[in-house]
Amino acid sequence: MYTLRRWWGRHSLQVGLVALAIGAAGWIRFTEAQIVFEAYQWIVRPFQGEQQPELIDAKIRELQLRLEEVERQNQKLKELLGYVEKQKPRGIVAPVVGRSSDQWWQHVTLGRGSKDGIRPDYIVTGPGGLVGRILSVTPHSSKVLLITDPAFRVGVAIARTRHMGVLRGTSAELVDMEFFDKLPNVRVGDTVSTSNLSQAFPPGLPVGKVFQVNLTKSPAPVAVVELSADISSLEWVVVSPNQEARAQNGANTNTPPKAATPREEQQ
Repeated sequence: MYTLRRWWGRHSLQVGLVALAIGAAGWIRFTEAQIVFEAYQWIVRPFQGEQQPELIDAKIRELQLRLEEVERQNQKLKELLGYVEKQKPRGIVAPVVGRSSDQWWQHVTLGRGSKDGIRPDYIVTGPGGLVGRILSVTPHSSKVLLITDPAFRVGVAIARTRHMGVLRGTSAELVDMEFFDKLPNVRVGDTVSTSNLSQAFPPGLPVGKVFQVNLTKSPAPVAVVELSADISSLEWVVVSPNQEARAQNGANTNTPPKAATPREEQQ
C-alpha cells in the first residue's frame, strides 16, 4: 500500500492529464462533432459557392449549344443571302414554319404569303437547287408542294448529254427520272437540271446527281437522282415567279398603250 501511494504521488498529474485528454476526445466525438462540422462548413462555404463545378459545367454547355445554334442560323442566312443575290429577278426569302411528320416529304408551310407577293405555282428553291412549287397561299403563309412528293412533276435533262425525261417524287430523299429515250446516255454522277421543255420552271435549275441507273426498267429507263437541295432539313427557301408569271409581267410592261377611240378622244 505504501508503494502504491508513493507511485500515485509521483504520477498522479500525468494520469490526470491522460484521463482529461481521453474525456475531452470522447466529449468532442459524441457531443461536439456537429458543431465542429458546421464550423468547417461555414469556413469553406464561400469557396464552395464560388465553384459549384456541376452547375458551372452545365451552364457552360448550355451557352455553348446556344452559340452553336446562333452560328448555324447565321451561316444558313449567309448562304441564302448569297444565293438570293445571284437570282434574277430577286426572290422572296421565306422561313419554313410548319411541317407535318406524316407528310414530311410532301409539303412544308412558309411564313410568307400573298401579302408578300407570293402566288400559287411560284418556284421554290434553296441552297443546292430546286425545292418545289407553291401549292396554295393565304395572306401570311404559303403551302409548298415539295419535289419529293409523288404528285410533283418537272421536265429535266442530263447536263452532259442533254437526254431528257420527267422527274417524279417518291416520298423519300431519292427521286426518279424517267427518260423519253429508250437508250439514254447516262451514268452515275451525271448532273441533272431542269430542261428547256419545262413550261413552269426555267431551264438550268440544279436538281441533283444521278445516284443509280436502271436501263431495263419498263416502260422506260429510270435514273435514281440524289437531290442537291437538302429537303429533309429545310429552314429557309427562296420563292420566285414562274415562267408564265414572268412572261405576263414582261408583256404587261412592254405592251404599248391602246390607241384611243374617237369617242374616248371626245370625252
